[in-house]
Amino acid sequence: MKIKASALLLSLTTLVGCASITNKPQPGVASLTHAYDYRLIDSQTHTIIQLPELVRKLAQADVIFVGEFHGNHASHLLQAKLQTALFAQNPNQVLSMEQFERDDQTPVERYLESQIGEKTFIDQADAWPNYAGSYRPLMEFAKRHFLPVIAANAPGDIVRCVSRHGPDYLARLPDNQRHWVATDAFYNPPAYQQKFIDFMQAQRHGKADKTPLNERQQRSYQAQLLRDNTMAESILNAKRAHPEAQILHLNGAFHSDQHLGTVAALKHRAPSLSIAVISPVRLEPERTTDWLAQATVDDFKQGDFLYLIPPQPAEYVQAHKRREAMRRQFEQADQKPCLPAQKAS
Repeated sequence: MKIKASALLLSLTTLVGCASITNKPQPGVASLTHAYDYRLIDSQTHTIIQLPELVRKLAQADVIFVGEFHGNHASHLLQAKLQTALFAQNPNQVLSMEQFERDDQTPVERYLESQIGEKTFIDQADAWPNYAGSYRPLMEFAKRHFLPVIAANAPGDIVRCVSRHGPDYLARLPDNQRHWVATDAFYNPPAYQQKFIDFMQAQRHGKADKTPLNERQQRSYQAQLLRDNTMAESILNAKRAHPEAQILHLNGAFHSDQHLGTVAALKHRAPSLSIAVISPVRLEPERTTDWLAQATVDDFKQGDFLYLIPPQPAEYVQAHKRREAMRRQFEQADQKPCLPAQKAS
């Protein structure tokens, strides 16, 4: 199975505590009633809004990014409900997904056209382990309504080898595989590298510092850029192929928070596009009394709209265990050869 670097990147984020549960939300209080619950926030007005209002506000957007915390089903429930509501407003819709890679496009289309069954599709497209619970509802909605689905991401094998050998690895790809990644593969948005440094240092030491990236971390950052730029190019290609359609793109929150990552790469390519970003925020127990009253300017900069969701249980509480998990993942990746992979047809 291919290593999903962006899934690892976010799954190792420190997730602590669990949300306060109450059955009687008070005005202005962002309380959640169950593990799949969420509250929508308009970052411009700093107010709680409902899904129909969000959908109206998104009517003129060319591209809508929905950031997620991988495996948090509050994220996935919102995505499914938003897809349906946006379609009711404008049925000319394209679904774009980080969760499938460009070399998965053929099995994606074969499944949408009912040429193969779901198990074959999952195997051939190397679907994420949480596909059935997290992404099946969106894929089935697209299939039922004959909507295009874009396998937007860069192939994990290529990303892994760039992380190991650096950007020059792309020159080793044969011509029939070079198009699986973006032409301008390493556009580097301002401020994004510092965000990546802060994240990597927080994972290593439990807090961010200003230590520069070492050589391996720099290559990891270039691999991250490869994903972002490939997804941005895939979205733009979809928009050009379907100029009247609204593109709904799903990705891990790191790729779109603060309009960085994939969003910045898309803006770089197509400044005239109207882009909206919806970002998740973990509602930690100490902030459930009144999140809006405690929110900072930086909180509202995460996206044009926010959705507050319960945090997942902590995978690792101790920093040394997080580091060990990352070390094992990198070791497993290093054991795989860096040869262009061939996909099953």
